[in-house]
Formats: sequence, structure tokens, C-alpha cells
Amino acid sequence: MSEKGKIFVIAAPSGTGKTSIIHGFLAHHPEIVYSVSATTRTRRPGEVNGTDYFFVTGDEFQKKIENHEFLEWEKVYDYYYGTLRHFIEDTINTGKHILVEVDVKGALSVKNKYPEAYLIFFDPPSYEELEKRLRKRNTDNANDIIKRLERAKMELAEKNNFDLVIVNDDLDRATQELENYIKNKIQ
Repeated sequence: MSEKGKIFVIAAPSGTGKTSIIHGFLAHHPEIVYSVSATTRTRRPGEVNGTDYFFVTGDEFQKKIENHEFLEWEKVYDYYYGTLRHFIEDTINTGKHILVEVDVKGALSVKNKYPEAYLIFFDPPSYEELEKRLRKRNTDNANDIIKRLERAKMELAEKNNFDLVIVNDDLDRATQELENYIKNKIQ
């Protein structure tokens, strides 16, 4: 029987750049499996069902909750997000390593269920910079930006519960720091 794969869990406030860092990392590491989450959120331009998220209806999501199909799930910004339990277990049981992108509460929940998981937090250079990034990306209305900034305060307060905190003040450096950390833990 092969050795179990490792679980790397990434969380950060919205607008920190975690998606850009993850995509940059995965482009050079196809051997690492990306955990695709389920969501009731509407698809943004360019997002692909089954690649970026599994886009499901509220009813479908509720059935998955009732059937205990999620490792963790949460309602964030009026939408549900969840990590499919079988996706994680099937991946690590075949010896493959997996990268899970979730919110802060989800990361702590995964760590509770898988104490051997590595939690990685991406930190914005400052709260003011985070606000600038959220406004600049132009994907949310003013009310959603306010919600994201309020939630960011809670998320930033939890960063000391993570195994590694990477400040994303430079995308290339932050991506390299993630790569170095994961390589070190795999070897």
C-alpha cells in the first residue's frame, strides 16, 4: 500500500491574491491535485464548472449536507461553499498530495479532522492594501466589498492558528515561498 498523500490547506481574506498564487504554483506542479470546492455562487466570467468550482443549486448543496458529503462547508457572503470529503480522501489514499483552498473557518475545520494537514495563510501587506485590491478587481458591488472587508478582520485574527503565514506583497516571491514550503514538507 502506498503512503498517504499530504494535505495543504490555503486560506486568506478575499483580495489577498491567493487564487493568483495557487494558479501560479499549480502551473509548475501538475503532480499536486487541486481540490475543487462546491458552491452555490454564480459563475464569474472565465470560470469553468468542475475546474474552478462545482457550481450547484441551493437544493443540491443542501442534499450534500444531509448526506454528509462535505469535509467542511460554510455560508460565506450569502453563498454556500464546501469541500467534498470523497475528493480529499480518494486523492490522499492514492498517495497524491492535495491543495485545498478554503476560507479560514474551513481551514481550521480541516485541521481538526486531519491534524497532519498543513495550514497556509496568505496575508495582505496591510488592511488598506486589501481594500484597494478588492476595489480594483471590480468583481463585487460596494455592499459586497464592505462584507468582505468586515469578514477579513475575523480572518486576519485567526492567522496565528496557521502553520505558515506568507505576506503577499510580491506575487512571485509569495508563490516561491509557497513552493519552497510544500517541497520541504513533501520530501
